[in-house]
Amino acid sequence: MARMKVVVARKLPDAVEARMAALFDAAFAPADAPLPREALMEALTDCEVVVPSVAYPVDANLIAAAGARLKLIANFGVGVDNIDVAAARARGIAVTNTPGVLTEDTADIALALILMTARGLGRAERTLRAGGWRGWSPTDQLGTSLTGKRLAIVGMGRIGTALAARARALGMRIDYHNRSRVAPEAEAALQARFRPDLDAMLEDADFVSLHSPYSPATHHLIDGRRLALLRPSAFLINTARGAIVDEGALIETLRAGSIAGAGLDVYANEPHVDPRLMALENVVLLPHLGSATVETRTAMGMKVVENILALQEGRSLPDLVT
Repeated sequence: MARMKVVVARKLPDAVEARMAALFDAAFAPADAPLPREALMEALTDCEVVVPSVAYPVDANLIAAAGARLKLIANFGVGVDNIDVAAARARGIAVTNTPGVLTEDTADIALALILMTARGLGRAERTLRAGGWRGWSPTDQLGTSLTGKRLAIVGMGRIGTALAARARALGMRIDYHNRSRVAPEAEAALQARFRPDLDAMLEDADFVSLHSPYSPATHHLIDGRRLALLRPSAFLINTARGAIVDEGALIETLRAGSIAGAGLDVYANEPHVDPRLMALENVVLLPHLGSATVETRTAMGMKVVENILALQEGRSLPDLVT
């Protein structure tokens, strides 16, 4: 059987690259940096599969420049907003992703951001490191308890559901907004309340955690108007995609103290983080760590391998997006 010619646009875990090298005619990025666009464009003229990461854009121009051999864009990530899916579809190029394997780790990061914002852990750690801690005090570094607080989850898919289970174990009350209501048994297990009206749910929330996929419909889903619906004591958590939130409006909201704080793992213009966010004390900032464990990144890579192998063997692609 002829081995697929595969171009990988960003360094992957060693175990994944070793598996790819054993199965395919694979070319890898030489360092842990994105393959230069010009190099990728040249490689696309003579390969059958390209493997981008969620932060590597495969736009219509790249797809148009690809040779007739290109059959698959095997994305290393769940979201495919980095790929012009319509352009791929128009050329008959399949797109796959890596769902399921990053659910638990991403939910862990969302919960970590809830804990960090609620208890002011980032600010407290910075105070200690700067030598500003003067010892225990009954009124120093006070945060807010999670027990009994209402967590509003926007997007009750795999990750939203996993976060709900974690938060429920901590005694939080769960509301959720989703395109469709989840199964009654899942609602019962989580004691979760479906809220069809997103605005009304936001008004009641102590914490809001975003888990919707990014699309034109969810671009700036949380805009200035919706931020104004939140209580002054509320916190916003985003581990989904940066552009789901109007970042400028969020910065102004945080500056004004109109909400208590935010915890962000994603940004509108990654890897650039707005300096105005960096200057704020009431926001916790992480560098897109949602799936960043050895186990999960390796599992994601093996999903990519399985999709390419299925194409090579003439089988149905297990994680076909389009």
